[in-house]
Amino acid sequence: MLTNWDEKYRRGDAFWNKGAPSLPLKQYLARQPVRGRTLVPGCGHGHEVVLAVEHGLDAIGLDIAPTGIAEARALYPQLSERFVVGDLFNPPAEMRGAFDVVLEHTCMSGLHPSLRASYRRGIDLTLRPGGLLIGVWYINPDLDPGEEGPPFPFSVADLTALFALGYEIVEDYVPEVAFRGREGRERIRVLRRAG
Repeated sequence: MLTNWDEKYRRGDAFWNKGAPSLPLKQYLARQPVRGRTLVPGCGHGHEVVLAVEHGLDAIGLDIAPTGIAEARALYPQLSERFVVGDLFNPPAEMRGAFDVVLEHTCMSGLHPSLRASYRRGIDLTLRPGGLLIGVWYINPDLDPGEEGPPFPFSVADLTALFALGYEIVEDYVPEVAFRGREGRERIRVLRRAG
């Protein structure tokens, strides 16, 4: 069964929202001089968009949930034009091939495994050749017995297989910072799209 993300926002069930940007992503951007037009897919409340802008990136947040986007605009009114309702699987024409960087945090892990090929296609449609996919991948979520997700379990081997063709690994490590409960469950992997 596919998740109705807008309904989750309307019910106040955005359990993935920690009220701040991803700690590993924050640390990565503080250490690396990343530049360019940037897409944050599944941006939700927009914390990573704000982080990206603070680091000099020309960032746009995309989310399929209108309520999530409305809440991001209310939280960050000074950046409201940077939050766009749309579908990564069928991005607007102006977003196709338009980005130097894609920042991934919790978008992929929220998708049912049957949608992973569509996620990869969405990245291919938006990220220009030579661009970077900078991901904080939620590899090993802490699920209760019998719970399927979201977040959905996703192994390092799955990640490698998903981007095996057309991308090279630039960096890959387990970050030393994380939100409480995510310690050791995330992985920074930066991929460069083949030119």
